[in-house]
Amino acid sequence: MTDIPADLRYTREHEWARREGDLIVVGLTAFAVKELGDIVFVDLPMEAGTAFEAEDELGTIESVKAVSTLFAPVSGTIVEKNPDLDDSPEDLNEDPYGTWMVKIKPKDAKQLDALLTADQYRKLLESAGE
Repeated sequence: MTDIPADLRYTREHEWARREGDLIVVGLTAFAVKELGDIVFVDLPMEAGTAFEAEDELGTIESVKAVSTLFAPVSGTIVEKNPDLDDSPEDLNEDPYGTWMVKIKPKDAKQLDALLTADQYRKLLESAGE
């Protein structure tokens, strides 16, 4: 099983989230990246200032195998999208936990605490036979 950093929170849809000051930084887990294969395109259509609810679609990740949806782990407002992903979507393959996708100003930062811990996420993967 891939390394699952203990300092992050996780969704059942395989996004990771971490608190960075008053923002929530969101990325894609190593498991998701492995399942997708080589990522060739990231589409994050929401612009800075766009409000959304937890579990809303934030964009899509296209790989050589499939297109996958990126979901919001918390409710809030987009503050920033990772501009490097436009030209280098493969950064997600090379460093999934070091490559963020969006930064969110959360509506309620406590929503982050409701996400899965590293141990809970590991158990989710184990129960799915991963």
